[in-house]
Amino acid sequence: MTASNQSPMDPLIEGYLSYLDKVGRRTPRTIIDVRCTLRRAVSGLRSDIPLWRLRLEHYLHWLEAERSAGCTETSLAKYLSHLRGFLDYAWRSGSSERNVLDGFTLKHALPRTPPSSLSLDEAEKLVKATSGTGLTARRDRLVVLMLYGCGLRTDELCALDVAAINRERHELLVLRAKGDRPRSIPIPEALYTELLAYLLEHGKRGSLFRTSTRGRRLRSHDVCHIVREAVTRAGLRPDITPRTLRHSFATHLMDRGVDLAVIASLMGHRSPQETGVYLHVLPGRTEAAVQTLPIGDLP
Repeated sequence: MTASNQSPMDPLIEGYLSYLDKVGRRTPRTIIDVRCTLRRAVSGLRSDIPLWRLRLEHYLHWLEAERSAGCTETSLAKYLSHLRGFLDYAWRSGSSERNVLDGFTLKHALPRTPPSSLSLDEAEKLVKATSGTGLTARRDRLVVLMLYGCGLRTDELCALDVAAINRERHELLVLRAKGDRPRSIPIPEALYTELLAYLLEHGKRGSLFRTSTRGRRLRSHDVCHIVREAVTRAGLRPDITPRTLRHSFATHLMDRGVDLAVIASLMGHRSPQETGVYLHVLPGRTEAAVQTLPIGDLP
């Protein structure tokens, strides 16, 4: 064992290693392995922020850097197990608000294809292409704005009623959500203003978005048609769909440094791990990203 591996670490980490020894009755070899993992993580993350205060995306970047450097799946799984145990100890001791690796498995760290999303310039062109007069034009504009500005799934948007708008809190209550996980989404102020103007013509009850002719609730194919028409007017690529607008919502929030857990909540994901696919927008997915973690610049 090298001298560096014998030197003491942070008191909380040393307390955890002592806990494994005295209470957990772990073997000396296991404790050495855990110590090496925690030291490796501290060194690899290169941050003045302690391990138990880092966010999930920090660990995702570190795992990706380890994988790129040739770390095997078996070693990565061991690192995750050791870190998860330590973070659970930190949470139970009151040193952190949550264990960001709780429920996280190696499959969550596997590389995934980033979802298609709009650039900010494309989003601006699309919004400008929705301007028009009349109730139908206003409805179509709001469909696009709410897909992008609230990150809604198509089915969630179609199921919205007027009553879903909380006028006191300026929030949207999504009741018919995937997995029966209702959520509230703050409505951007500019969007809320347009929504109120739309409701003055639309009515105070029933479905929020209806067809122009029969007055029935919009369906998925209606929403796809509205988005497709707006995309054509904006001169954008034809593969943009309502799902692209939802992905753009998450991508642009991530780009602005919004916490992964907050985006997961807004998107209606079961956990921040689901939202990890949007990490592609962060600069330098491996070492460069990790090196920018500290130091007073975190959002």
